Amino acid sequence: MELRVAEKADDELSIEIAGEDHTFMNVLKGTLLEHEGVAAATYDMNPEQSGGQTEPILTIKTEGGTDPLDALEDATGDIKDKTAAFRDAYESAV
Repeated sequence: MELRVAEKADDELSIEIAGEDHTFMNVLKGTLLEHEGVAAATYDMNPEQSGGQTEPILTIKTEGGTDPLDALEDATGDIKDKTAAFRDAYESAV
């Protein structure tokens, strides 16, 4: 996974996440929105035919002094924990 910071401010971050699609981006966006201090999380993915970017750009807006990079780190940690728990539950059910 290749990441490129497009914009960074104290309460906003836009980051390009190469090689990902709607599946991952929706999970990441939803997990970010579960975190206190995250006011908004969206992503934009223009199709190649539009002449726009082809890689998704995630935008995070925070409030209450929450650093958007910290929010992103926390959300990705939560995703790792949830997928590990799902994998364990699946393996014990099989």
